[in-house]
Amino acid sequence: MSRPAGFHDRYGASPLHLLLVLASFALAAYAGLRLFKGDTLGVAVWFVGAALLHDLVLLPLYSATDRAAQLLFRGRTQGAQRLLRPTVNYVRVPVFVSGMLLLVWWPLVLRQVDHFTASTALSEEVFLGRWLLITAGLFAASALVLLARTWRRTRPDRREARDQARASKATK
Repeated sequence: MSRPAGFHDRYGASPLHLLLVLASFALAAYAGLRLFKGDTLGVAVWFVGAALLHDLVLLPLYSATDRAAQLLFRGRTQGAQRLLRPTVNYVRVPVFVSGMLLLVWWPLVLRQVDHFTASTALSEEVFLGRWLLITAGLFAASALVLLARTWRRTRPDRREARDQARASKATK
């Protein structure tokens, strides 16, 4: 005997999920209405321009860059297809985080605006250096994680080679 379909079966998630999704839509609608109360044409032009800039310039640029990184970190071939190695992700993550930081803080990093320095109480010269240090730290942390995972993955191979070397010495 089949049981009646519950909310989770019909919706696919809990009622709390539906409530949170509806609340996020309401918040987005409120923010959109508040945004359009000022300069409606300016906001619409900015939104369309940002979408076009992303779709026509940035998306092909970072897609080509990602493809080049995949070719650089490509794996061995198996049959007719080439296996991709996940090591490309150890470059993707720091590049993405560094790029997002640059996108958010570009006026300060590139010294384009000086009126923010009154809010931060820092001179405009420090932001480029700090962004570069954060970027270097992200790449260093990513390299350390890659080295640790590679070392852990090859540990059984090293142990087996050491045991074989001991066994060959014992037989001599």
